[in-house]
Amino acid sequence: MVRPVEYARRSFLHRRLAEHGAVFAEVAGAAVADHYGGVDGEAVGAAQLALADLSPLPRIGFKGRNALNWMISQGVRGLQTDNAVDVQYDGVRAARLAPSEGLVLCDLEAKSGTVARLAEAWSLESAPLCFLVPRADSHYWFAVTGTRAAEMFAKVCGVDLRPDRFAVGSVAQTSVARNNAIIIRRDMGHTLAYDILGDSASADYMWRCLLDAMAEFGGKPAGLSALRRLAAE
Repeated sequence: MVRPVEYARRSFLHRRLAEHGAVFAEVAGAAVADHYGGVDGEAVGAAQLALADLSPLPRIGFKGRNALNWMISQGVRGLQTDNAVDVQYDGVRAARLAPSEGLVLCDLEAKSGTVARLAEAWSLESAPLCFLVPRADSHYWFAVTGTRAAEMFAKVCGVDLRPDRFAVGSVAQTSVARNNAIIIRRDMGHTLAYDILGDSASADYMWRCLLDAMAEFGGKPAGLSALRRLAAE
């Protein structure tokens, strides 16, 4: 049995996830909530509405006047439009948050080495005017999935996230439950889904707020395995 306390990389709220009944698995050297008792049922529920914690998975950011140019020089494609995501050849997603800021999120399988490669390649000497932002430490990473996800977000966010108004790959830097957050549309297979990232110090608060907003729609926590199943459909 995987015990999060035995891993240096684990969720910011692993104890709360355990209270929900999370069963953890090792993914990319980290302890990740894999499921909450039954993957089949969770996948069905996640197609309607669910909240998953992806915080232990790899991600990285860069800021500075030369940040985007340096990322492109390292093989990251796209990054031409603010508040937009470009999917890379290995399934990793790169988001341009501003003319001087980029964010890279690993794939759900966490098999790509892009995040680690960028972290290893970066240095103050090799990347002038480009500064590494340790998003894996500074920001939680949740996923909200299901047909009722946009309806739920309408309770806590002023941005219209309905799928006909907020396209796949769109990014909103906004307020969610009165906290600054980054929301990215990133459907999983045929299922509507969003990433949400924010200050790691607010991880527990945001988790509780989102679950509370989901309650009237029957939304519950889901593990990584359920999301992978949705993505494969």
